[in-house]
Amino acid sequence: MRKITIGILRETKDPPDRRVPFSPGQCRSLLERYSELTILVQPSGNRCYTDEEYEAAGITLAEDLSNCEVLMGVKEVRLDTLIEKKSYLFFSHTAKKQPYNRVLLQEVVRQGIRLMDYEYLTSRTGIRVVAFGRWAGMVGAYNGLRGYGLKSGVYRLKPAHECFDLKEIYRELNKTDTGNKRFVVTGGGRVAGGAVEILDAAGVQHVEPDTFLKEEFVKAVYTRLDPWHYTRRTDRGPFDFNHFTKHPGMYENNLMPYAALTDILIACHFWDPASPVMLTREALAGGSLPISLIADISCDINGPIASTIRASTIASPFYGYDPATGLETDPFQQGVITVMAVDNLPGELPRDASTDFGEALMQHVVPELLGTRDTGMLDRASITRNGALTLPYAYLKDYLAGKE
Repeated sequence: MRKITIGILRETKDPPDRRVPFSPGQCRSLLERYSELTILVQPSGNRCYTDEEYEAAGITLAEDLSNCEVLMGVKEVRLDTLIEKKSYLFFSHTAKKQPYNRVLLQEVVRQGIRLMDYEYLTSRTGIRVVAFGRWAGMVGAYNGLRGYGLKSGVYRLKPAHECFDLKEIYRELNKTDTGNKRFVVTGGGRVAGGAVEILDAAGVQHVEPDTFLKEEFVKAVYTRLDPWHYTRRTDRGPFDFNHFTKHPGMYENNLMPYAALTDILIACHFWDPASPVMLTREALAGGSLPISLIADISCDINGPIASTIRASTIASPFYGYDPATGLETDPFQQGVITVMAVDNLPGELPRDASTDFGEALMQHVVPELLGTRDTGMLDRASITRNGALTLPYAYLKDYLAGKE
């Protein structure tokens, strides 16, 4: 076992995220389990767990983390707080060539930092081992239900970030009354699973996709669509998921039969830029779709859903999309599509989400950091090391150089 000091970073992205990699209790458990491990926590007034809670658990608070071998946060780290030649773990949002984080990647390389991205911590079979997806789905679906209440005037739900925990969310769901509205959830992963949990708790009845298309309903229902429902091969060959992920350009949109019967869309799918667009501006402007609210949890700006023209915020989660003009307007109006596109949804239930995330880190990642297990996971997640891109991420060379 390696002797190692882990530093828990204060979140520096604006607006600040309240989530943490480990709760105070989890830090205490790690110290009791691993004698060679030291944990330092940078003080913060924004965390869902207070400095006092960490101190009560016997965790040392330290402003200076320069003696730590590994620094762990949640969101992107502000450039002027980076410490050269350290190993970092956070969601960097760079590996898909996001333009807004190019400078971050350039600075990480310049400072010789080993950047390990949570998104790419995978098992040997390629399965992600840590993620906030379930919580994004749960909060996103809750926001969708809250938005419908505000739009219809039938009920009012407390904002998710004002709820102490998931238990309070479930109590709030007892207020919902969605009549006979029809919901569609797109996607089949953790995010969609979280959304389905909330719809089930709200009493919305699940029906299969074929049933959704063929039958009328007197109560609210939802269906969940996998890629083989909302896309199809252009050559009309049989759907194969591996083929779809490798050749998304060979598929076309098949969402419209469902969209024509949908009141509220909850988008939880993964989208590749080469994949077909799902709801074009023309489709939304045509006047034939009953969709009045879209909770876009995937939040791909100017991507598969034309109404997602920007991300919204926890403080102001809703905006309106005028299908006639394609421009933003006020939400909840007649003839306007209300859009919820918050891009950091798990931050609305930070204590629950952090605890879940920390448990996954304790199980899968900490043993790798300490050297008690080595599956190659940390190497697979390392975008940079020793002042250069690693081989699996060499495709970022032109992006790093500012050429694309």
